[in-house]
Amino acid sequence: MPKQQLRQEIRARKRQFTAEQLAELSLAPIARLMAHPRIQAAHTILLYCSLPDEVNTRQAINQLLAAGKTILLPVVTGDGEMIVCPLNSPDDLQEGAFHILEPTETAFTDYDSIEVAVVPGMSFDAEGHRLGRGKGYYDRFLPRIPRAYKIGICFDFQKTAHVPTDAHDVIMDEVL
Repeated sequence: MPKQQLRQEIRARKRQFTAEQLAELSLAPIARLMAHPRIQAAHTILLYCSLPDEVNTRQAINQLLAAGKTILLPVVTGDGEMIVCPLNSPDDLQEGAFHILEPTETAFTDYDSIEVAVVPGMSFDAEGHRLGRGKGYYDRFLPRIPRAYKIGICFDFQKTAHVPTDAHDVIMDEVL
């Protein structure tokens, strides 16, 4: 199935659920994430501020901040380009591109210190291949942090047998 067709299929699956159901479905993957040994051991974690149709990361972000972790969130800076910025407090968020909440801090550039990257996706397969929303933000950014352990996170209904890939697509180390 071509990428665009798979995106349409996943969007259709997502529309079958209410916001409340998606919040409920977020609990299991977030619990697995919070219990993950790499998350527990990490000091610097790249996360994402979830959109309404993604696994809800708000509680995880707040808990990890409270635990003294350095939490980095993506900030869209241009067409297909993103940087990461630290989040010092849940109150330091403002709406950015595509209605995504973004931190207001300056760019974080100590890429080698990022130990774990938690990455959203439209779909993942068992081999860790990821289908994004089609803009390439993560596929451009992730090669800058080759040392980071990459965890894809999604709802069970987003997993597929095969995600079509291109040479530039970054493979996840694990999918929750």
